[in-house]
Amino acid sequence: METNNTAQEMAATTNIITPEALLAHWQGHRRLSRKVIEAFPEDQFYTFSIGGMRTYAQLTMEMIGLAAPGIRGIAFGDWTFSEPVLDYSTPAPATKAEVLNLWDLITDYINNLWPQIPAQRFGEVEKAFGMYEDTITGTILYLIENEVHHRAQGYVYLRALGIEPPFFWDRN
Repeated sequence: METNNTAQEMAATTNIITPEALLAHWQGHRRLSRKVIEAFPEDQFYTFSIGGMRTYAQLTMEMIGLAAPGIRGIAFGDWTFSEPVLDYSTPAPATKAEVLNLWDLITDYINNLWPQIPAQRFGEVEKAFGMYEDTITGTILYLIENEVHHRAQGYVYLRALGIEPPFFWDRN
């Protein structure tokens, strides 16, 4: 029995989730994160902070700013931060409604680029944003984990404001 396969070789030959299921999983998280944004009172979205953490508007813009160039990098290997794609330091639009609109545009962007990703690409190794070397699947999982992390900060903020956050399992 041959046991010299690397993890990357095994990932390239073993499917544990389809690309369609991975996209559905990511979009479920995006739907839940959108509900967290919606739950914030407009003024608190831009101003509320605990312990020196960034406001939820700033955290949301990081999620948006990683997802947009992230999906472009995933699809085409272009990891630059350039127009018209936002980067993680782009300031939030003036209203929460505009942020939600931007969120929806990025969701559409992900949905439009996803079918253009060749199946073999998911096992390829690249340095995302020139810094983070992993398989494309690993990078997608990182983007999801980053979003979950910041959404959890939003849950803490909402509870501190006396607002019941959305159920963590409700990704519809």
